[in-house]
Amino acid sequence: MKTINIHDAKTNLSRLVAAAVAGEPFVIARAGKPLVKVEAIKPTSSHSRLDILPGAFQVPDDFDRMGQGAIADDFER
Repeated sequence: MKTINIHDAKTNLSRLVAAAVAGEPFVIARAGKPLVKVEAIKPTSSHSRLDILPGAFQVPDDFDRMGQGAIADDFER
């Protein structure tokens, strides 16, 4: 694992983050003393949040018109 001094890390942050995401973690050091380890976050699941309850929700065909009369009444007061 490579060690990068803090000034070089600030200068090359985008490149270093891209390398970490590609599987090359690195250590940021100040005056040769390691401060932090930077590595990619591993995904916790392979599905999106909307996939957890398939078929549990149904959107009515008139969803974009629901409550239209009540809303219009509120503006006419």
